[in-house]
Amino acid sequence: MDSEATSLSQEKTERVHDQGPSVIFSEFMKSGWAESELTELEPLEVVTYAYSRRQVLSAAYQGIRLVLPAGELKVRAGDTDYNYRPDSAFSYYSGVQGPDATADAVLILEPSGDSHITYLYMNPRSTRDTEAFYRDARYGELWVGRRFTLAEAKARYQIETRNLSELKELLADGKKSLSPADKDFATFISEQRLCKDEYEVSELRRAVYATTLGFNDVISAIPAAVQTSRGERVLDAAFYGRARILGNDLGYNTIVGAGSHACVLHWTRNDGDLHPGELVLIDAGVEMESFYTADITRTFPINGRFSPAQRALYLLVYEAQLAGFAAVKPGALFSDVNKACQEVLARGLADMGVLTISVEESMKPEVGLHRRWTLHGSSHHLGIDVHDCAQARKEMYSDAPLREGMVLTVEPGLYIQPDDELFAPEYRGIGIRIEDDVLVTSDGYRNLSANIPRHPDDIEMWMKRVLER
Repeated sequence: MDSEATSLSQEKTERVHDQGPSVIFSEFMKSGWAESELTELEPLEVVTYAYSRRQVLSAAYQGIRLVLPAGELKVRAGDTDYNYRPDSAFSYYSGVQGPDATADAVLILEPSGDSHITYLYMNPRSTRDTEAFYRDARYGELWVGRRFTLAEAKARYQIETRNLSELKELLADGKKSLSPADKDFATFISEQRLCKDEYEVSELRRAVYATTLGFNDVISAIPAAVQTSRGERVLDAAFYGRARILGNDLGYNTIVGAGSHACVLHWTRNDGDLHPGELVLIDAGVEMESFYTADITRTFPINGRFSPAQRALYLLVYEAQLAGFAAVKPGALFSDVNKACQEVLARGLADMGVLTISVEESMKPEVGLHRRWTLHGSSHHLGIDVHDCAQARKEMYSDAPLREGMVLTVEPGLYIQPDDELFAPEYRGIGIRIEDDVLVTSDGYRNLSANIPRHPDDIEMWMKRVLER
């Protein structure tokens, strides 16, 4: 923990407790407590996978101390903090997850011969023989809940644990060290995460399942949203509730774009009304306690039925996604997925008469006129971050061949702005995106979210089924 964070913690404690406790009160608070050590903790499933990940890291950086901080608490409003979520690299290599994750922890891989010894430095539980458990408003147990003792954390994560107070002395010895602040080191970490292990794929499947239930909740809430001012927030809240029940949190801020708001690619204000006859685009994902997240988008007709114009645009996006799926296979370039989606969209726009040059001409990178209606890429890697492996080199990401074990989104979209006079009035203000999460397999791909309806007929039946319950 750096000096600024320490200062913030002290200031917060001092504001709440301007005077220290009397001796008699202090002694009274230390007495009369039952034994509460957790003695039957089992190692997490992720432990063996995290160990294997660290072995890869160790082999790549022999003789160098590796420092992976979990990150600090961030102040939100005066003396309250944002909900804590540890750094992804820290979690990936340590296995620390969910409510067990505590701020300021640091994972150290200490050189030892040709390998490393791993230590987890952390703030241990503020036990009842200390004043911290009731005086420290930022970390004390009576304020924010119980943390593991060093022994408990070791049992849970199968890593040697040390008190965070000892870390400063270790780092002062002048030994060469690396942290994710080093660009090359951060790149290595990103590229190691490109192919998912069995545990990661399992967690992503769980995230997709939870997200499916979240979309059911959203559909159920549409009638109330139509009747409520700022109804987008009714749907936002419905999905958030599912994320908190089944997971750690949202994987990212939910996008709820009703009507022309769907044409704003990162619309997260979610303060618009819902009107029957329009569409609503929901881009959402549940993050599990392992911090792996789904990333799914569905576009719904608010009254349960697509208009002819809405259906025509929707089917164009649907066909583009099918082409994107077909491009996913080992050895194909990551960029092939986007190219396949874009080509279908460009051809459809040309058939509608709004793209006035040939598809071949528009597909040239220096031209791209069809991109007026589809600005974003059609794929990205997915995992412990919603845009996973983002610091990987271009030649390992967008220009790289796909490999078995990669997980990526396929998400074409069309967005006709409400003032776009190149389109007939019935198409203006319509935004559509369809997004699914895909695992690259040895023989092609597997759509992890295939159980979530996508075709417009299936969307209508899904809505009818949920709303009639």
